[in-house]
Amino acid sequence: MTMMSKTRDVLEGVVKDRSSKWFSRSRSAYHEDFEEMGTPSSAGKNWLPELSPVANIVVRTCSRILDISMGQLKEKFEEEVLESIKHPSHYAKNFLQYCSFRAIELFIQAPGFLDDKKFRRLTFDMMVAWEVPAAASQPLLNMDGDVSVGSDAFARIAPAVPIISNVFVNDTIFEVLTASTGGRLHFSAYDKYINGLENAVKRLKIQSDSSLLVASRLQRGEKILEVDGTVTGQPVLEHVGTSAWLGRLVLTDYALYFQANRMVSYDNAKTYDLSEKLDQVVRPELTGPWGTRLFDKAVLYKSKSLSEPVLMEFPEFKRHTRRDYWLSIIHEVLLAHRFINKFHLSGVQRDEVLLNTVFGILRLQALRDMNSTTPLLFGDLLMFNACDLLPGGDLILEIFAKMSTGREVEHTDSCKSGSRLFSTSALVTGCNMGVITATSFKHPNEVGIVFGEFTFRKVSPLEKAIKESRSSHKKLVLAQATVDGVKLDGIDTNLAVMKELLSPVVKLGNRLISLVYWDDFLKSAVFCLAFTCIIIRGWLAYTFALLLVLFAAAIILMRCFKQPGPADKLKVVPPPPMNTMEQLLAVQNGITQVEELIQDGNVILLKIRGLLLSIFPQPTEKCAIVLIATALLLAFLPGKYIVLLVFLEIFTKYSPLRRADTERTTRRLKEWWFSVPAAPVLLERRKEDKKK
Repeated sequence: MTMMSKTRDVLEGVVKDRSSKWFSRSRSAYHEDFEEMGTPSSAGKNWLPELSPVANIVVRTCSRILDISMGQLKEKFEEEVLESIKHPSHYAKNFLQYCSFRAIELFIQAPGFLDDKKFRRLTFDMMVAWEVPAAASQPLLNMDGDVSVGSDAFARIAPAVPIISNVFVNDTIFEVLTASTGGRLHFSAYDKYINGLENAVKRLKIQSDSSLLVASRLQRGEKILEVDGTVTGQPVLEHVGTSAWLGRLVLTDYALYFQANRMVSYDNAKTYDLSEKLDQVVRPELTGPWGTRLFDKAVLYKSKSLSEPVLMEFPEFKRHTRRDYWLSIIHEVLLAHRFINKFHLSGVQRDEVLLNTVFGILRLQALRDMNSTTPLLFGDLLMFNACDLLPGGDLILEIFAKMSTGREVEHTDSCKSGSRLFSTSALVTGCNMGVITATSFKHPNEVGIVFGEFTFRKVSPLEKAIKESRSSHKKLVLAQATVDGVKLDGIDTNLAVMKELLSPVVKLGNRLISLVYWDDFLKSAVFCLAFTCIIIRGWLAYTFALLLVLFAAAIILMRCFKQPGPADKLKVVPPPPMNTMEQLLAVQNGITQVEELIQDGNVILLKIRGLLLSIFPQPTEKCAIVLIATALLLAFLPGKYIVLLVFLEIFTKYSPLRRADTERTTRRLKEWWFSVPAAPVLLERRKEDKKK
């Protein structure tokens, strides 16, 4: 308690001393700082020559928060970090990061820090200084203007506060905040975002402290993340089979609850526990009256504990934004518990993961409440949803699991103590904000969990894995865009495209058929002799390997010498358009042809059934004799000669010497097959009880 009291006194002193400067409309706070610090030549200990003016201001503010001088802070940095970190080429940026993280770690111990304007301004200024940390980086910025920061600065500073961001969703949050400002983050947008976070935290506290579902939530201390269905214009309907109930839907960090609506109250809540291993599935679904599939506005939930799936419908006039939002947050909680169960996390580690999940949903609520003109992709803003979508997301979660349990991810010199900075754990942040109580650990500062790891000289293994995965994901998105672009309407048009694509294969097949039928005697004879020699010598595997190598070489040569252009596009002549009647007739003809194919297939299967079950003795005896002869050949004849016999049988049966015998044998086989009766079929009609 002594440490916390001292921290609070220091922060209150800083805030009181600086309040008039930060909120002055006539003069910038930076001008006041420069007047206090003096010029670089006369500032002395208040000015570090290695740093830019704005970096000096930020470091000075950090030193006041930490209650030590800038010189002492510099000495502490040089004592704690490795020599390589102090290289002049990156000294300023590393020192700025060190000061910023240490100050943030102390600052967020004050209750209500999100609502503190100084905290918002300071963290933004840290991003500004991170872009121009060194004295040679840039002359004095025009801080009276509309200063902005880039994605790298946001990604380096913001995750130091777990409620603001983390390494999983840094890029996506930044894209949302800068959608209308050309990829540069301004303080107005950042301030609005933090204000939205503060409102989301207050709403979480009010909901979790309320009497809503107290009996169900008390045992595990569940926090209510979202409630819907209480507003008349935004109902929630639960569908089970053909029945539907209007009611209230509640999501906590452990379960989903639905309470059917009565006239003046609600029924007892139905609980769908998301933390159990029940093979649970959550996905979008179509719904409608009496079980019809008309409206794409529902979330389907099913598990092995339910006899039939449950659908939660979120009616909207045009879009399905409510459904997408609920689908994402339900799926996030479910994925978080799957992660916990997979890596057997418990105690503090489990609470840390769940609180990070809660923070992710709070961030999503804050961004949604900003009323951005850009539609949000809810899943991309939640860490477990994002990993579920990203290629290699399972590997990212494995690295995160090692960090959550305190195991080292990489054992190199660059990862020794003094070369890394860690963001404060979510549990410490949540305790300081009043979201949770410090009951699962002795003291907030004693939690041994590192969620965010930031190396000085290079990205951490977790950041590296995420960046590589996002790069691969962008390629997948571009590839999927090409797939969506070639999906054409109309069966006839798609058949025309398929015919054009398969034309090289058809041409190759026609040439092989021509060789088999001996249309050109010389070519067929040469081909037959060559393959016979290959089979006898045992070169078949080498021949196919050589063909694959030649095919790969052709692809490489085409890649090296062919320039991309319009010639790469597939040219297809679409069939003439059909009117409605012609389309209906074409569909009817297609269905008739499919039916005939199915009938023929059933006949073949029924004849085989009759032969196998000896329903017809004479055909069965002949079939058994053929099978025994084939078995003897396979048992006593070497495989090489079996392949040779099969090849010669297929390739020479239409040669001039064997054509007559082949036609005669084929006719006899057809006559025998047609003489085999089909096994009988008995259709049993299901008895249905007709009720009025």
